[in-house]
Amino acid sequence: MWRFCSSVKTNQGTVNTLLLSFTTNLLANPAIRKLSSVLTRNRFAGMLPTADAKYENVDLYAPPAFVRGMTKLNREAFKKSVSVPALRVKKEIINKLMKSLKSVALQRPGVKRVVEDPNDENHKLVLLDPYKISTGVSFGEPEKNVLKEHNVSAEIHKYNLEMTYENFKCEEILRAVLPEGQDVTSGFSRVGHIAHMNLREHQLPYKHLIGDVIIDKNPGVTSVVNKTNTIDSTYRNFQMEVLAGLEDMVAKVRENNVTYEFDFSKVYWNPRLSTEHERIVQLLKSGDLVFDVFAGVGPFAIPAAKKKCIVFANDLNPESHKWLQHNCKLNKVDQRVNLFNLDGRDFITNIVKGQLTKLLNTGTEQNCGIHIIMNLPALAVQFLDAFKNLLEEPDTSQAVLPHIHCYSFSKQDDPAEDVMKQAEDVLNCELRRHCSVHLVRNVAPNKEMVCITFQIPGEVIFQKQKASKDVLEEPKSKRLKTSNTVSEDQGVS
Repeated sequence: MWRFCSSVKTNQGTVNTLLLSFTTNLLANPAIRKLSSVLTRNRFAGMLPTADAKYENVDLYAPPAFVRGMTKLNREAFKKSVSVPALRVKKEIINKLMKSLKSVALQRPGVKRVVEDPNDENHKLVLLDPYKISTGVSFGEPEKNVLKEHNVSAEIHKYNLEMTYENFKCEEILRAVLPEGQDVTSGFSRVGHIAHMNLREHQLPYKHLIGDVIIDKNPGVTSVVNKTNTIDSTYRNFQMEVLAGLEDMVAKVRENNVTYEFDFSKVYWNPRLSTEHERIVQLLKSGDLVFDVFAGVGPFAIPAAKKKCIVFANDLNPESHKWLQHNCKLNKVDQRVNLFNLDGRDFITNIVKGQLTKLLNTGTEQNCGIHIIMNLPALAVQFLDAFKNLLEEPDTSQAVLPHIHCYSFSKQDDPAEDVMKQAEDVLNCELRRHCSVHLVRNVAPNKEMVCITFQIPGEVIFQKQKASKDVLEEPKSKRLKTSNTVSEDQGVS
Protein backbone atom coordinates (compact mmCIF):
# COMPACT_ATOMS: atom_id res chain seq x y z
CA MET A 1 0.00 0.00 0.00
CA TRP A 2 2.76 2.43 0.93
CA ARG A 3 4.73 1.71 -2.25
CA PHE A 4 1.59 2.29 -4.22
CA CYS A 5 0.99 5.65 -2.54
CA SER A 6 4.60 6.70 -3.15
CA SER A 7 4.29 6.00 -6.85
CA VAL A 8 1.05 7.89 -7.35
CA LYS A 9 1.72 11.15 -9.12
CA THR A 10 -1.03 13.28 -7.67
CA ASN A 11 -1.58 16.01 -5.12
CA GLN A 12 -1.37 15.72 -1.34
CA GLY A 13 -5.16 15.80 -0.90
CA THR A 14 -5.65 12.70 -3.05
CA VAL A 15 -3.02 10.80 -1.09
CA ASN A 16 -4.73 11.75 2.16
CA THR A 17 -8.04 10.49 0.76
CA LEU A 18 -6.46 7.13 -0.11
CA LEU A 19 -4.95 6.80 3.35
CA LEU A 20 -8.22 7.76 5.03
CA SER A 21 -10.13 5.11 3.10
CA PHE A 22 -7.46 2.52 3.92
CA THR A 23 -7.47 3.16 7.67
CA THR A 24 -11.25 3.57 8.01
CA ASN A 25 -11.96 0.18 6.45
CA LEU A 26 -9.22 -1.79 8.21
CA LEU A 27 -8.72 -0.32 11.67
CA ALA A 28 -11.28 -2.70 13.17
CA ASN A 29 -8.49 -5.29 12.99
CA PRO A 30 -6.09 -5.03 15.99
CA ALA A 31 -3.12 -6.09 13.88
CA ILE A 32 -3.85 -3.33 11.38
CA ARG A 33 -4.11 -0.79 14.21
CA LYS A 34 -0.64 -1.74 15.43
CA LEU A 35 0.75 -1.47 11.90
CA SER A 36 -0.90 1.93 11.46
CA SER A 37 0.63 3.18 14.70
CA VAL A 38 4.14 2.09 13.66
CA LEU A 39 3.83 3.62 10.21
CA THR A 40 2.53 6.88 11.60
CA ARG A 41 5.41 7.21 14.04
CA ASN A 42 7.87 6.80 11.17
CA ARG A 43 5.97 9.29 8.92
CA PHE A 44 6.94 7.47 5.77
CA ALA A 45 8.54 10.01 3.39
CA GLY A 46 6.20 12.84 4.29
CA MET A 47 3.09 10.93 3.24
CA LEU A 48 1.15 12.37 6.21
CA PRO A 49 0.94 16.05 7.15
CA THR A 50 3.12 16.98 10.10
CA ALA A 51 0.00 17.87 12.11
CA ASP A 52 -0.94 14.17 12.16
CA ALA A 53 1.93 13.50 14.57
CA LYS A 54 -0.28 14.95 17.32
CA TYR A 55 -2.52 11.84 17.11
CA GLU A 56 0.12 9.20 16.32
CA ASN A 57 -0.63 7.04 19.40
CA VAL A 58 -4.40 7.40 19.44
CA ASP A 59 -6.30 4.14 19.91
CA LEU A 60 -9.85 4.74 21.02
CA TYR A 61 -10.76 1.08 20.75
CA ALA A 62 -8.17 -0.53 23.02
CA PRO A 63 -7.95 -0.26 26.81
CA PRO A 64 -4.45 0.05 28.35
CA ALA A 65 -2.20 -2.88 27.44
CA PHE A 66 -1.41 -3.75 31.07
CA VAL A 67 -4.97 -5.06 31.71
CA ARG A 68 -4.06 -8.20 29.72
CA GLY A 69 -4.41 -11.27 31.94
CA MET A 70 -6.62 -9.60 34.56
CA THR A 71 -8.95 -12.17 36.17
CA LYS A 72 -10.62 -9.92 38.76
CA LEU A 73 -12.22 -6.83 37.29
CA ASN A 74 -10.48 -3.58 38.27
CA ARG A 75 -12.40 -0.80 36.55
CA GLU A 76 -9.89 1.87 37.60
CA ALA A 77 -7.17 0.15 35.56
CA PHE A 78 -8.93 1.07 32.31
CA LYS A 79 -8.21 4.79 32.56
CA LYS A 80 -6.19 6.26 29.73
CA SER A 81 -5.55 9.64 28.19
CA VAL A 82 -5.65 10.19 24.44
CA SER A 83 -5.29 13.23 22.24
CA VAL A 84 -8.16 13.71 19.79
CA PRO A 85 -8.85 16.36 17.15
CA ALA A 86 -11.45 19.03 17.91
CA LEU A 87 -13.21 21.82 16.05
CA ARG A 88 -13.76 25.19 17.76
CA VAL A 89 -17.32 26.44 17.21
CA LYS A 90 -19.30 29.37 18.60
CA LYS A 91 -21.86 28.23 21.15
CA GLU A 92 -24.83 29.75 19.34
CA ILE A 93 -24.34 27.69 16.17
CA ILE A 94 -23.41 24.33 17.71
CA ASN A 95 -26.88 22.84 17.21
CA LYS A 96 -26.97 23.93 13.56
CA LEU A 97 -23.66 22.21 12.85
CA MET A 98 -23.93 18.92 14.74
CA LYS A 99 -26.24 17.14 12.31
CA SER A 100 -23.91 17.91 9.42
CA LEU A 101 -20.82 16.83 11.41
CA LYS A 102 -22.36 13.64 12.80
CA SER A 103 -20.48 11.33 10.42
CA VAL A 104 -17.06 12.68 11.52
CA ALA A 105 -17.80 13.38 15.20
CA LEU A 106 -16.34 11.17 17.91
CA GLN A 107 -18.49 8.12 18.69
CA ARG A 108 -17.61 6.40 21.96
CA PRO A 109 -19.86 5.09 24.78
CA GLY A 110 -20.32 7.73 27.47
CA VAL A 111 -18.16 10.34 25.72
CA LYS A 112 -19.69 13.75 25.07
CA ARG A 113 -19.06 14.95 21.54
CA VAL A 114 -19.38 18.60 22.53
CA VAL A 115 -17.31 19.93 25.44
CA GLU A 116 -16.46 23.32 26.88
CA ASP A 117 -13.49 25.17 25.40
CA PRO A 118 -11.14 25.74 28.36
CA ASN A 119 -9.58 28.73 26.59
CA ASP A 120 -12.68 30.56 25.39
CA GLU A 121 -16.02 30.69 27.17
CA ASN A 122 -17.80 31.81 23.98
CA HIS A 123 -16.86 28.68 22.10
CA LYS A 124 -17.25 24.94 22.48
CA LEU A 125 -15.19 22.11 21.07
CA VAL A 126 -16.68 19.45 18.83
CA LEU A 127 -14.64 16.26 19.32
CA LEU A 128 -13.84 14.49 16.07
CA ASP A 129 -13.00 10.93 15.13
CA PRO A 130 -9.17 10.82 14.81
CA TYR A 131 -9.43 7.98 12.30
CA LYS A 132 -11.46 10.21 9.98
CA ILE A 133 -10.20 13.73 10.70
CA SER A 134 -6.59 14.72 11.28
CA THR A 135 -6.31 18.14 9.58
CA GLY A 136 -8.65 20.61 7.95
CA VAL A 137 -8.18 18.98 4.56
CA SER A 138 -9.59 15.71 5.92
CA PHE A 139 -13.15 17.03 5.83
CA GLY A 140 -15.31 15.95 2.93
CA GLU A 141 -16.99 18.47 0.66
CA PRO A 142 -20.34 18.43 2.55
CA GLU A 143 -18.60 19.26 5.85
CA LYS A 144 -16.42 21.90 4.23
CA ASN A 145 -19.48 23.59 2.73
CA VAL A 146 -21.30 23.66 6.07
CA LEU A 147 -18.27 25.11 7.87
CA LYS A 148 -17.90 27.75 5.18
CA GLU A 149 -21.62 28.59 5.33
CA HIS A 150 -21.41 29.27 9.10
CA ASN A 151 -18.03 30.95 8.90
CA VAL A 152 -16.32 28.27 11.03
CA SER A 153 -12.60 27.77 10.66
CA ALA A 154 -11.55 24.25 9.65
CA GLU A 155 -8.50 24.53 11.86
CA ILE A 156 -8.04 21.40 14.00
CA HIS A 157 -7.28 21.77 17.70
CA LYS A 158 -5.89 19.24 20.11
CA TYR A 159 -8.06 17.98 22.99
CA ASN A 160 -6.85 15.70 25.78
CA LEU A 161 -9.60 13.11 26.34
CA GLU A 162 -9.62 11.16 29.59
CA MET A 163 -11.12 7.74 28.89
CA THR A 164 -12.41 5.35 31.55
CA TYR A 165 -13.90 1.86 31.80
CA GLU A 166 -17.32 3.30 30.88
CA ASN A 167 -16.02 4.47 27.50
CA PHE A 168 -15.11 0.98 26.24
CA LYS A 169 -17.47 -1.57 24.79
CA CYS A 170 -17.93 -5.04 26.23
CA GLU A 171 -16.05 -6.85 23.46
CA GLU A 172 -13.18 -4.33 23.56
CA ILE A 173 -12.69 -4.92 27.27
CA LEU A 174 -12.76 -8.70 26.97
CA ARG A 175 -10.44 -8.67 23.97
CA ALA A 176 -7.94 -6.58 25.95
CA VAL A 177 -8.09 -8.85 28.99
CA LEU A 178 -8.14 -12.36 27.52
CA PRO A 179 -4.96 -13.91 26.05
CA GLU A 180 -4.10 -12.41 22.70
CA GLY A 181 -5.20 -14.43 19.71
CA GLN A 182 -7.88 -16.44 21.54
CA ASP A 183 -11.63 -16.26 20.94
CA VAL A 184 -13.52 -13.61 22.87
CA THR A 185 -17.08 -14.42 23.94
CA SER A 186 -19.32 -11.43 24.53
CA GLY A 187 -22.52 -13.00 23.17
CA PHE A 188 -25.18 -14.62 25.33
CA SER A 189 -28.81 -15.68 25.42
CA ARG A 190 -31.05 -13.27 27.31
CA VAL A 191 -33.70 -14.87 29.52
CA GLY A 192 -35.38 -12.07 31.44
CA HIS A 193 -32.77 -10.61 33.76
CA ILE A 194 -30.43 -13.57 33.15
CA ALA A 195 -27.58 -13.71 30.62
CA HIS A 196 -26.84 -17.31 29.73
CA MET A 197 -23.34 -18.03 28.35
CA ASN A 198 -21.52 -21.09 27.03
CA LEU A 199 -17.88 -20.37 27.85
CA ARG A 200 -15.03 -22.31 26.31
CA GLU A 201 -12.23 -23.93 28.26
CA HIS A 202 -9.69 -21.13 27.73
CA GLN A 203 -12.21 -18.53 28.95
CA LEU A 204 -12.96 -20.21 32.28
CA PRO A 205 -10.10 -18.53 34.24
CA TYR A 206 -11.73 -15.20 33.37
CA LYS A 207 -15.34 -16.31 33.93
CA HIS A 208 -16.14 -14.02 36.87
CA LEU A 209 -14.60 -11.01 35.16
CA ILE A 210 -16.60 -11.82 32.02
CA GLY A 211 -19.76 -11.99 34.11
CA ASP A 212 -19.09 -8.61 35.72
CA VAL A 213 -18.46 -6.97 32.35
CA ILE A 214 -21.65 -8.46 30.85
CA ILE A 215 -23.69 -6.99 33.71
CA ASP A 216 -21.97 -3.60 33.45
CA LYS A 217 -22.48 -3.29 29.71
CA ASN A 218 -26.02 -4.68 29.34
CA PRO A 219 -28.76 -2.71 31.12
CA GLY A 220 -31.34 -4.98 32.72
CA VAL A 221 -29.02 -7.96 33.11
CA THR A 222 -28.54 -8.69 36.80
CA SER A 223 -27.39 -12.34 36.67
CA VAL A 224 -24.87 -14.10 34.44
CA VAL A 225 -24.75 -17.89 34.32
CA ASN A 226 -22.60 -20.41 32.50
CA LYS A 227 -23.79 -23.85 31.42
CA THR A 228 -21.60 -26.50 33.06
CA ASN A 229 -22.88 -29.62 31.28
CA THR A 230 -25.09 -30.72 28.43
CA ILE A 231 -28.87 -30.70 28.64
CA ASP A 232 -30.28 -33.52 30.76
CA SER A 233 -32.22 -35.78 28.37
CA THR A 234 -34.88 -36.55 31.01
CA TYR A 235 -35.93 -33.11 32.23
CA ARG A 236 -34.25 -30.95 29.53
CA ASN A 237 -32.48 -28.66 31.98
CA PHE A 238 -28.78 -28.25 32.67
CA GLN A 239 -26.45 -27.54 35.53
CA MET A 240 -25.32 -23.93 35.65
CA GLU A 241 -22.94 -21.74 37.59
CA VAL A 242 -23.66 -18.14 38.54
CA LEU A 243 -20.69 -16.09 37.32
CA ALA A 244 -21.82 -12.68 38.54
CA GLY A 245 -24.77 -10.86 40.01
CA LEU A 246 -27.85 -12.19 41.74
CA GLU A 247 -28.51 -15.89 42.27
CA ASP A 248 -32.21 -15.34 41.54
CA MET A 249 -33.04 -17.74 38.69
CA VAL A 250 -36.78 -17.05 38.50
CA ALA A 251 -37.09 -15.24 35.18
CA LYS A 252 -39.95 -13.36 33.58
CA VAL A 253 -39.99 -13.18 29.79
CA ARG A 254 -42.43 -12.07 27.14
CA GLU A 255 -42.60 -13.90 23.83
CA ASN A 256 -45.13 -13.38 21.04
CA ASN A 257 -47.39 -11.35 23.35
CA VAL A 258 -47.41 -14.06 26.03
CA THR A 259 -45.81 -13.71 29.47
CA TYR A 260 -43.93 -16.63 31.04
CA GLU A 261 -42.39 -17.06 34.47
CA PHE A 262 -40.14 -19.97 35.46
CA ASP A 263 -37.03 -21.06 37.33
CA PHE A 264 -34.44 -21.07 34.57
CA SER A 265 -32.20 -23.43 36.53
CA LYS A 266 -34.87 -26.15 36.66
CA VAL A 267 -36.72 -26.03 33.34
CA TYR A 268 -35.92 -25.79 29.64
CA TRP A 269 -36.27 -22.46 27.86
CA ASN A 270 -34.61 -21.33 24.64
CA PRO A 271 -35.21 -17.72 23.51
CA ARG A 272 -33.97 -18.63 20.02
CA LEU A 273 -37.14 -20.68 19.39
CA SER A 274 -39.54 -17.73 19.48
CA THR A 275 -40.01 -17.73 15.69
CA GLU A 276 -40.60 -21.48 15.62
CA HIS A 277 -43.21 -21.27 18.38
CA GLU A 278 -45.02 -18.60 16.38
CA ARG A 279 -44.77 -20.59 13.12
CA ILE A 280 -46.51 -23.63 14.56
CA VAL A 281 -49.22 -21.62 16.33
CA GLN A 282 -50.04 -19.87 13.05
CA LEU A 283 -50.96 -23.28 11.60
CA LEU A 284 -53.68 -23.71 14.23
CA LYS A 285 -57.31 -22.62 14.01
CA SER A 286 -59.84 -21.84 16.68
CA GLY A 287 -61.43 -25.07 17.90
CA ASP A 288 -58.50 -27.30 16.92
CA LEU A 289 -57.44 -30.07 19.26
CA VAL A 290 -53.79 -29.73 20.30
CA PHE A 291 -51.66 -32.28 22.14
CA ASP A 292 -48.30 -30.95 23.36
CA VAL A 293 -46.31 -34.04 24.37
CA PHE A 294 -43.24 -32.22 25.75
CA ALA A 295 -44.82 -28.91 26.70
CA GLY A 296 -42.15 -27.37 28.93
CA VAL A 297 -43.48 -24.16 30.48
CA GLY A 298 -45.98 -23.62 27.65
CA PRO A 299 -44.52 -21.79 24.62
CA PHE A 300 -46.74 -23.83 22.25
CA ALA A 301 -49.62 -24.72 24.59
CA ILE A 302 -50.46 -21.25 25.93
CA PRO A 303 -50.52 -19.38 22.58
CA ALA A 304 -52.63 -22.24 21.19
CA ALA A 305 -55.08 -21.84 24.07
CA LYS A 306 -55.18 -18.07 23.51
CA LYS A 307 -56.19 -18.92 19.94
CA LYS A 308 -59.14 -20.83 21.47
CA CYS A 309 -57.80 -24.29 20.73
CA ILE A 310 -58.54 -27.16 23.10
CA VAL A 311 -55.15 -28.05 24.54
CA PHE A 312 -53.77 -31.10 26.32
CA ALA A 313 -50.26 -30.26 27.57
CA ASN A 314 -47.81 -32.65 29.22
CA ASP A 315 -44.29 -32.61 30.63
CA LEU A 316 -42.41 -35.20 32.67
CA ASN A 317 -40.41 -32.60 34.61
CA PRO A 318 -42.37 -31.72 37.78
CA GLU A 319 -40.89 -28.20 37.75
CA SER A 320 -41.99 -27.63 34.15
CA HIS A 321 -45.46 -28.92 35.03
CA LYS A 322 -45.61 -26.52 38.01
CA TRP A 323 -44.59 -23.48 35.96
CA LEU A 324 -46.82 -24.50 33.05
CA GLN A 325 -49.77 -24.48 35.44
CA HIS A 326 -48.63 -21.11 36.79
CA ASN A 327 -48.28 -19.62 33.30
CA CYS A 328 -51.71 -20.86 32.22
CA LYS A 329 -53.24 -18.96 35.14
CA LEU A 330 -50.97 -15.96 34.51
CA ASN A 331 -52.25 -15.72 30.92
CA LYS A 332 -55.84 -16.61 31.88
CA VAL A 333 -56.10 -19.73 29.71
CA ASP A 334 -56.19 -22.33 32.49
CA GLN A 335 -59.78 -23.24 31.57
CA ARG A 336 -58.71 -24.30 28.08
CA VAL A 337 -55.54 -26.26 28.95
CA ASN A 338 -55.62 -29.77 30.42
CA LEU A 339 -52.33 -30.44 32.23
CA PHE A 340 -50.45 -33.70 32.73
CA ASN A 341 -47.18 -34.73 34.38
CA LEU A 342 -46.47 -37.99 32.54
CA ASP A 343 -43.81 -39.69 30.48
CA GLY A 344 -44.35 -38.76 26.84
CA ARG A 345 -45.09 -42.34 25.79
CA ASP A 346 -47.68 -42.75 28.56
CA PHE A 347 -49.27 -39.46 27.54
CA ILE A 348 -49.64 -40.70 23.95
CA THR A 349 -50.92 -44.19 24.78
CA ASN A 350 -53.37 -42.99 27.41
CA ILE A 351 -54.41 -39.35 27.08
CA VAL A 352 -54.01 -38.91 23.31
CA LYS A 353 -55.52 -42.31 22.64
CA GLY A 354 -58.47 -41.63 24.95
CA GLN A 355 -59.30 -38.25 23.42
CA LEU A 356 -58.98 -39.47 19.83
CA THR A 357 -61.14 -42.52 20.60
CA LYS A 358 -63.86 -40.25 22.01
CA LEU A 359 -63.65 -38.12 18.90
CA LEU A 360 -63.96 -41.11 16.59
CA ASN A 361 -66.84 -42.62 18.54
CA THR A 362 -69.05 -39.55 18.21
CA GLY A 363 -70.07 -40.82 14.79
CA THR A 364 -70.37 -37.29 13.40
CA GLU A 365 -68.18 -35.36 11.00
CA GLN A 366 -65.38 -33.50 12.76
CA ASN A 367 -64.43 -30.06 11.48
CA CYS A 368 -61.56 -29.45 13.87
CA GLY A 369 -57.93 -30.12 13.09
CA ILE A 370 -55.84 -32.33 15.34
CA HIS A 371 -52.21 -31.37 16.01
CA ILE A 372 -49.65 -33.29 18.04
CA ILE A 373 -46.50 -31.32 18.90
CA MET A 374 -43.38 -33.26 19.89
CA ASN A 375 -40.60 -30.79 20.73
CA LEU A 376 -37.86 -32.95 22.24
CA PRO A 377 -35.30 -32.94 19.41
CA ALA A 378 -32.89 -35.37 21.04
CA LEU A 379 -35.50 -38.12 21.47
CA ALA A 380 -38.89 -37.23 19.96
CA VAL A 381 -38.55 -39.40 16.84
CA GLN A 382 -38.15 -42.46 19.06
CA PHE A 383 -41.61 -41.79 20.53
CA LEU A 384 -43.33 -42.00 17.13
CA ASP A 385 -43.73 -45.79 17.45
CA ALA A 386 -46.28 -45.13 20.21
CA PHE A 387 -48.73 -44.17 17.45
CA LYS A 388 -48.52 -47.55 15.73
CA ASN A 389 -51.87 -49.38 16.08
CA LEU A 390 -52.89 -46.79 18.67
CA LEU A 391 -56.60 -46.73 17.70
CA GLU A 392 -59.23 -49.16 16.56
CA GLU A 393 -60.26 -48.47 13.00
CA PRO A 394 -63.54 -46.51 13.07
CA ASP A 395 -66.67 -47.41 11.20
CA THR A 396 -67.17 -43.83 10.09
CA SER A 397 -65.67 -42.66 6.82
CA GLN A 398 -65.19 -39.17 8.21
CA ALA A 399 -62.25 -39.85 10.56
CA VAL A 400 -59.85 -36.90 10.93
CA LEU A 401 -56.22 -37.99 11.16
CA PRO A 402 -53.80 -36.01 13.37
CA HIS A 403 -50.99 -33.86 12.06
CA ILE A 404 -47.73 -34.49 13.88
CA HIS A 405 -45.01 -31.83 14.28
CA CYS A 406 -41.95 -33.77 15.39
CA TYR A 407 -38.53 -32.21 16.09
CA SER A 408 -35.15 -33.82 15.68
CA PHE A 409 -31.46 -33.05 15.34
CA SER A 410 -29.39 -33.94 12.29
CA LYS A 411 -25.66 -33.88 11.59
CA GLN A 412 -26.02 -35.06 8.00
CA ASP A 413 -25.30 -33.03 4.86
CA ASP A 414 -29.00 -33.22 3.97
CA PRO A 415 -30.78 -32.79 7.33
CA ALA A 416 -34.27 -32.76 5.78
CA GLU A 417 -33.72 -36.12 4.12
CA ASP A 418 -32.09 -37.50 7.26
CA VAL A 419 -34.95 -36.59 9.60
CA MET A 420 -37.54 -37.83 7.13
CA LYS A 421 -35.76 -41.18 6.99
CA GLN A 422 -35.56 -41.29 10.81
CA ALA A 423 -39.35 -40.94 11.02
CA GLU A 424 -39.98 -43.43 8.21
CA ASP A 425 -37.78 -46.04 9.84
CA VAL A 426 -39.64 -45.77 13.16
CA LEU A 427 -43.12 -45.83 11.59
CA ASN A 428 -42.16 -48.36 8.91
CA CYS A 429 -43.99 -46.42 6.22
CA GLU A 430 -43.29 -43.85 3.53
CA LEU A 431 -43.83 -40.19 4.44
CA ARG A 432 -41.94 -38.21 1.82
CA ARG A 433 -44.93 -37.58 -0.41
CA HIS A 434 -47.09 -36.47 2.50
CA CYS A 435 -44.89 -34.33 4.71
CA SER A 436 -43.04 -31.03 5.00
CA VAL A 437 -39.64 -30.51 6.59
CA HIS A 438 -38.67 -27.18 8.12
CA LEU A 439 -35.11 -26.25 9.11
CA VAL A 440 -35.52 -24.54 12.48
CA ARG A 441 -32.01 -23.38 13.35
CA ASN A 442 -28.35 -24.25 13.38
CA VAL A 443 -27.58 -25.60 16.86
CA ALA A 444 -23.84 -26.11 16.41
CA PRO A 445 -21.41 -26.58 13.52
CA ASN A 446 -22.83 -29.39 11.36
CA LYS A 447 -25.87 -29.82 13.63
CA GLU A 448 -29.34 -28.67 12.59
CA MET A 449 -32.64 -28.63 14.45
CA VAL A 450 -35.40 -29.80 12.11
CA CYS A 451 -39.19 -30.10 12.30
CA ILE A 452 -41.00 -32.71 10.22
CA THR A 453 -44.76 -32.25 9.81
CA PHE A 454 -46.99 -35.00 8.45
CA GLN A 455 -50.49 -36.38 8.73
CA ILE A 456 -50.10 -39.78 10.29
CA PRO A 457 -51.23 -42.51 7.84
CA GLY A 458 -54.31 -44.52 8.73
CA GLU A 459 -52.43 -47.77 8.17
CA VAL A 460 -50.05 -46.73 10.96
CA ILE A 461 -52.41 -45.43 13.65
CA PHE A 462 -55.32 -47.84 13.14
CA GLN A 463 -55.30 -51.46 14.25
CA LYS A 464 -55.91 -53.87 11.43
CA GLN A 465 -59.41 -55.30 11.18
CA LYS A 466 -60.81 -58.07 9.05
CA ALA A 467 -61.67 -56.75 5.64
CA SER A 468 -65.31 -55.87 5.28
CA LYS A 469 -67.35 -55.53 2.13
CA ASP A 470 -67.29 -51.74 2.47
CA VAL A 471 -63.53 -51.64 2.80
CA LEU A 472 -63.03 -53.79 -0.28
CA GLU A 473 -65.40 -51.70 -2.35
CA GLU A 474 -63.94 -48.33 -1.39
CA PRO A 475 -60.20 -47.48 -1.38
CA LYS A 476 -58.96 -46.31 2.02
CA SER A 477 -57.61 -43.05 0.58
CA LYS A 478 -61.19 -41.98 -0.16
CA ARG A 479 -62.61 -43.14 3.16
CA LEU A 480 -60.49 -40.90 5.35
CA LYS A 481 -61.01 -37.20 5.52
CA THR A 482 -57.89 -35.08 5.93
CA SER A 483 -57.84 -31.73 7.71
CA ASN A 484 -55.37 -28.84 7.40
CA THR A 485 -53.40 -30.72 4.76
CA VAL A 486 -49.86 -29.39 4.35
CA SER A 487 -49.75 -27.02 1.36
CA GLU A 488 -47.40 -27.52 -1.55
CA ASP A 489 -45.35 -24.46 -0.66
CA GLN A 490 -44.46 -26.18 2.62
CA GLY A 491 -42.76 -29.06 0.83
CA VAL A 492 -39.42 -30.54 1.78
CA SER A 493 -36.80 -27.83 2.12
